[in-house]
Amino acid sequence: MSHPTPELFIDNVFAYQKTAAIKAAIGLGLFSAIGKDAKTVEAISQETRAASRRIRILCDYLTVQGFLKKVDGRYETTEATQIFLDAGSPAYMGGVVEFMDSPELMRTFLEDPVAYVRNGGATGSATLDPDHPLWVTFARAMVPFMAPLAQGIAEQVTSWSPPPRKVLDIAAGHGMFGIAIGRAVPQAEIVAVDWEPVLAVAKENAEKAGIGDRYRTIGGSAFEVDYGSAYDLVLLPNFLHHFDKETCVALLKKVKQSLSTNGKVLAVEFVPNEDRISPYMPACFAFSMLAHTPSGDAYTAAELDAMALAAGFKGSTTSMLANSPESLVTFES
Repeated sequence: MSHPTPELFIDNVFAYQKTAAIKAAIGLGLFSAIGKDAKTVEAISQETRAASRRIRILCDYLTVQGFLKKVDGRYETTEATQIFLDAGSPAYMGGVVEFMDSPELMRTFLEDPVAYVRNGGATGSATLDPDHPLWVTFARAMVPFMAPLAQGIAEQVTSWSPPPRKVLDIAAGHGMFGIAIGRAVPQAEIVAVDWEPVLAVAKENAEKAGIGDRYRTIGGSAFEVDYGSAYDLVLLPNFLHHFDKETCVALLKKVKQSLSTNGKVLAVEFVPNEDRISPYMPACFAFSMLAHTPSGDAYTAAELDAMALAAGFKGSTTSMLANSPESLVTFES
């Protein structure tokens, strides 16, 4: 019979070491070096310009954590590591550590977790401060992570009859959700709402995507600015979870007023099951909101539907997005 051990506790207490190892590997270009056929400690050391003993320790640790395989003293990347962490891959997303593991977010999580649990959320407005510089970091770093998701949604939207001609992207950030639709629907005009420094990044991405002439911006708070009207589609990507239910309902009411007669609203959210402990990432996400926002949460499909009804929509439907822990929430007007 097996006996209880403190292994799970110790692993979680030391979890910051996993973050450090990943940041070191990405910063050194270690996974890319192995992808270029540097398989031994000596070859990886030469490619990354780091001492061989240190490379051996890091590679062994990453092997234990499941990022590498080690056979006869040689290291290979796993399939997932090769796809997502080798800079030579078109799906490379190593740059997201600039946001996800930024000093600001790390401090928020680790400095005083007792306080934000006891206080019921982050003190002050945390990362919701107007023009918080962290969101510029988010806009620049998260494109590789969000672009495939945005493309998948755009492919769904192109099947609509008729496709949307006027699209509002609220809390646009990097702009990839609106930009993907702009590329997929050549006649669509995209209007992005966010803080001005963040919109500068979105506009750069729109120009690169070739839709700069159809891309307009509105700078300021999504709760205060005038959106305009007659939108065929309003996008709310990764936004509602930052706020309490009452605030979400107020925003959805404002959004509904901006729609055309048959307009639709699409939100992207981490949606846990009703038990709130599954699936893994959506269930864990609520804790992130506890640390970073005064009253944010991860909402279940039933809670999102209740918000929709309270805001005057017919309801909402929630469906998992392919190859993502997130869900697409459709608000039915």
